[in-house]
Amino acid sequence: MRACKVSRARKMKLPKHLQHINVSAAGIDVGCRSHFVAVPEGSCEQPVREFTSFTDDLHQMADWLLGCGVTTVAMESTGIYWIPVFEILESRGLEVRLVNARHVKNVPGRKSDVLDCQWLQQLHSYGLLEGAFRPSEQVCALRAYVRQRMNLVRYAGSHIQHMQKALAQMNLQLANVVSDISGVTGMRIIRAILAGERNPLALARLRDPRCKSNESSIARSLHGNFRSEHLFSLKQAVALYDFYQTQIAECDREILAQLASFDATDSSGSRPPASVDDALQRMSGVDLTGIDGIDTTSALKIIAEVGTDMSRWKSAKHFASWLGLCPGTKISGGKLLSAKSKPVANRAATTLRMAAFTLLRSKSALGAYLRRQRSRLGAPKAITATAHKMARLVYSMLKHGSAYVDLGQNYYEERYRDRAIKSLKRKAQTFGYLLVKEAETQPLPISP
Repeated sequence: MRACKVSRARKMKLPKHLQHINVSAAGIDVGCRSHFVAVPEGSCEQPVREFTSFTDDLHQMADWLLGCGVTTVAMESTGIYWIPVFEILESRGLEVRLVNARHVKNVPGRKSDVLDCQWLQQLHSYGLLEGAFRPSEQVCALRAYVRQRMNLVRYAGSHIQHMQKALAQMNLQLANVVSDISGVTGMRIIRAILAGERNPLALARLRDPRCKSNESSIARSLHGNFRSEHLFSLKQAVALYDFYQTQIAECDREILAQLASFDATDSSGSRPPASVDDALQRMSGVDLTGIDGIDTTSALKIIAEVGTDMSRWKSAKHFASWLGLCPGTKISGGKLLSAKSKPVANRAATTLRMAAFTLLRSKSALGAYLRRQRSRLGAPKAITATAHKMARLVYSMLKHGSAYVDLGQNYYEERYRDRAIKSLKRKAQTFGYLLVKEAETQPLPISP
């Protein structure tokens, strides 16, 4: 009787959604020193093997996977250690899926590298893992250059702080009369100080005509205590700042060269792009800088992160959700527990938020929308809501090749006024009242 039950259990088929979809699937637990790899049972005498992180061992891993008949591989996005594994396996013809570590958490209390790779292999064989977004190789190369440029800008910014500290130690209040000491006026004065000039009036004459502070205010701020150790710190900070400016310029040339490698979408032929803005328009076919708040640098960062192929997302809503700019849906028992946006370390979303922040005093429709949402939700949520709207505009432009036309602040205010009036009319009708415009009402006659 028991044997009969066992035989019938073996003949039972799994539900369709639990059947093996990826029969030749493997799972890799990526680490710093070694990687654990699991292949399907029966494809090898030892279904779980460990490979060190050296390049020749990664090629041996690829040979072993191909020898086991593996066609698709799933791995966690562990730091940056997954990058060489991904690139080598993909170059060998394997389909590699990079999955989020939060989506493949193992059973608590059973944590080990061997169990992790087996758990990845099992989930991937049932088709329960979705690969993370990764753009084409050309866009990945562009993204590497752009991220390197962002690092260089951050490093240069730290040396601006070092210059401010050295000036403050000498009691030179240049930062109080100049909005940016790395601007034309600030750098002229700093370089003159390093050249030996100590006269405040002579230093103040180096003021750029566009500077808002007058010469007398600047001269008063330049009475200081010029100690040799502080001057030495200032000298080294300026030298390092100049060095990073040189590196940024070199990085800009590499970015322009990488942008020129993309196929042009217009009839420009083989003419090289004249600028980054020109190259971005030829690459994407649209001008993202037409959106208020997005300049050339912001457009470059967005395209470097997401590319120009919007077919990876089903709609603009999916694109905004991937960016982490949508409200959360944490619901239990029919009750909304939290509507907070999910935490996503996405550089494109950060760029859109920074672009939305600049619209606070803009007279555009997006600026009016930001101010309206700020009065309702507060500044942080209003910035996220405006960034969400800008993300949908970016998706529509890249998807359909359309151009953005700003209709202005007045257009948005008129639309908001019409929506508010319609809402008031519906509410009045619900309570049995009729909303009438004040100009349409006639004054009642006064009886004698």
